[in-house]
Amino acid sequence: MRRWGALVLAALLLAGCTDGASGPGAPASPGTSPEAAGDPSTDPSTDPGPNTSTDPSTEPPAEPPAEPDEELVVVGHATQPQLRLSRGTSARLASGEVTRWRGRRVVATGPVARRLRAVERDPGTLAVVPVGAVGPTATVAQVAGRDPVRDDPRAVGLTVVGDVMLVRGVPDAWGALAPTAGRLRSADVTVGNLESTLSLDGSPTQVPASDSFGATPALLGPLRRAGFDVLSLANNHTGDFGERALLETVEELRASPIEVFGAGPDRAAAGRPAYVERGGVRFAFVGFNAIGETPQATPTDPGALGVRMPPRTGPRLVEADLRHVERVIGRAGERADVVVVLPHWGTQYTHRPEPVQRTVARRLVAAGADLVVGGHPHWVQGVDVVDGVPVVHSLGNFVFDMDFMEQTLEGVVLEATFWGAELKAVRLVPYAMDPPTFAPRFVDGARADGILADVWSTSTGPYAR
Repeated sequence: MRRWGALVLAALLLAGCTDGASGPGAPASPGTSPEAAGDPSTDPSTDPGPNTSTDPSTEPPAEPPAEPDEELVVVGHATQPQLRLSRGTSARLASGEVTRWRGRRVVATGPVARRLRAVERDPGTLAVVPVGAVGPTATVAQVAGRDPVRDDPRAVGLTVVGDVMLVRGVPDAWGALAPTAGRLRSADVTVGNLESTLSLDGSPTQVPASDSFGATPALLGPLRRAGFDVLSLANNHTGDFGERALLETVEELRASPIEVFGAGPDRAAAGRPAYVERGGVRFAFVGFNAIGETPQATPTDPGALGVRMPPRTGPRLVEADLRHVERVIGRAGERADVVVVLPHWGTQYTHRPEPVQRTVARRLVAAGADLVVGGHPHWVQGVDVVDGVPVVHSLGNFVFDMDFMEQTLEGVVLEATFWGAELKAVRLVPYAMDPPTFAPRFVDGARADGILADVWSTSTGPYAR
């Protein structure tokens, strides 16, 4: 499954073009353009906490022998905009002769792991490393318009969006999805969390009834057209119209081109991962609901795969529930190269994850998760790193008719790049919804910076600023 490939050294970058931070037309970087994605971060004064893999007291491990053809790349702190370098500047930085560049320290010698650690701990540091050493905790500079990670022939792109609710006050599903559809379709795999049924065969279960989100199978057309390949039903609204509607929703999705996971006629079915293969990489998707409202699937009864935990479904974490999910993840890892877990958890209307989320995240990674991406809080929340695995606690709403506060109209799209089973890059692309259509639109400038600052405000380790 995950982990870094061989670390190898060599230089190749030639002479050419213009330098600077990313701008229009550049690959995504935080807060710079509609095509810009944010990246995670670190602060040298911030204690990364026990849930991160960044311990400044540990020495870097011994490195494998270098291979002479490995491309050298320039990497910066994960929360900083992606640099746009010319070939000439890249070559000068890679040469090891430049120790400061535009106010930043440049580290081009010494153990590769130590160079990466320096970047993770200090936004004012750049490092030169082999591209094979790059992972999701740093941002690779673009060179003459080419992203060495995302534009590599080995790259497979995964896009994850937050909570998708296309009924009630959303006037038109396709109108809400159209502005982002081009970007979602460009990914090799796009996954989201569907916060409604696809059947009205039952009575509303939420109080008030207007909080029961029901649609018909007609919603599948806009979702597929927008680029969704996989949808999670592990949330607190899949059961909004009762058992029949839940089962019909699962059946409609299973009969469609969109893969589904997280709910089913019994616990075994609800825990069955969705498997998708792209570019020789097999992905498994697992989801669970920790919020309640949708019934928790049992060995004989329908519902969502559930984990009872604070703050919504019990005063403490129910070990049996989590151990079951751990087994699901472990079995998925035997059949897939990459396991992505989507928990529905946490407290609404806050940027701060609950402590139990971090406890559970460590267990998910230990069980074999290669990426953890949460939802439900309706606001963005922070990012942690657990043994090299990013844990994004909440992406925020993707489409939702919540126009009563600014934060519920904002969010980030996660774009992950894999080389085989290895996660090479994670970027967060900020957007804001546009009432009355509630269509998310990618943003740049101060609005993007503000959304990403909310993410970094509760992040830890390499993602904290």
